[in-house]
Amino acid sequence: MKIHEHQAKDILAKHGVPVPQGIVADTPGKAEAAARKLGTDIVVVKAQIHAGGRGKGGGVKLAKSPADAKKLASKIIGMTLVTPQTGPEGRKVKKVLVEEGMPIAKELYMGILLDRQTSRVMIMASEAGGMEIEEVAAETPERIIKEQVDPITGVKPYLARKIAFALNLKGDALKKMIPFIMNLYQAFIKEDFDMLEINPLIITKDDRVLALDAKVTIDSNALHRQKETLAYRDLDEEDPMEVEASKSNLNYIKLEGNIGCMVNGAGLAMATMDIIKHSGGEPANFLDVGGGADEETIGNGFRILLSDSNVKGIFINIFGGILRCDILARGVVGAAKKLDIKIPIVVRMEGTNMEEGHKILGESGIDVIVAEGMKDGAQKMVKAVK
Repeated sequence: MKIHEHQAKDILAKHGVPVPQGIVADTPGKAEAAARKLGTDIVVVKAQIHAGGRGKGGGVKLAKSPADAKKLASKIIGMTLVTPQTGPEGRKVKKVLVEEGMPIAKELYMGILLDRQTSRVMIMASEAGGMEIEEVAAETPERIIKEQVDPITGVKPYLARKIAFALNLKGDALKKMIPFIMNLYQAFIKEDFDMLEINPLIITKDDRVLALDAKVTIDSNALHRQKETLAYRDLDEEDPMEVEASKSNLNYIKLEGNIGCMVNGAGLAMATMDIIKHSGGEPANFLDVGGGADEETIGNGFRILLSDSNVKGIFINIFGGILRCDILARGVVGAAKKLDIKIPIVVRMEGTNMEEGHKILGESGIDVIVAEGMKDGAQKMVKAVK
């Protein structure tokens, strides 16, 4: 689950990570009042959307007075902000974070993420703060510091000190960076983050260490023990179809193609998308109905697929285990009749009660193309759509 920058900073501050003072505003007038309350010569007006690269898209501006903050907020609030992470369609900005300006002496980068190769938490840091870390990794990878964290010991002072020295810090900045890193790690673990990025992490002219920005994603599988964080979920920032799918316990991700996919199991979903592309088609989504799906779940899956106007055909690829093929077939027939589906449907099913499932489809009277295997199904689907 993604959260906004101001929400991420609230969580970090709770764990002793220094962040600038800021106030959220959803109108230009409130932005002006926030700037006046902060009382600094300069404030920063920052668009709050679930995407990085906001500055490049015009979503981060410096204001030299409360009146200037109001003027800038009037331009940012309501704009469609396009960044490399939003895609060409962009995101509408509904609120801004008005934050105190800081006397920056040095900008650094720091990220904490799960390293799936070692099954450990990795801390990444670089003196190239303010830049896209992907660009740094591609052009000057030697500028990135990587440290694995032992899950038994966590981040001890010696490891934090090692990272601080590698960032060429000295004096008070070096001393303050050590608890900063340790508290950052504690926030990552205790709040069930799966990614935390501070870019930039700043050293001020008076040697303070602060998280000037914060980008966080939280492990959705751990939200049952993060009740307070769950309240941070902003449904306006999520794809409406993905939100609707989550209500039916469906795993759905929208893609750019025109072939809707309905499968059971994430691995089969990936294989299905691959074979569609291999056959010359383009998948429109990832939709995993899960092993415990029933007829109602299948119907909900159809409704979500059909709500995408780009979908010109539906490929159902099911391995009958917990989800038996006869249950699938009844769900397909019921949905097809209730929703009056006009686009081609290809069904490939294997496993438990497969023969009964084929019989149900054959006697239903609905127009369904039955495939003899995954490759055959993908080829028939691509042909039907074209």
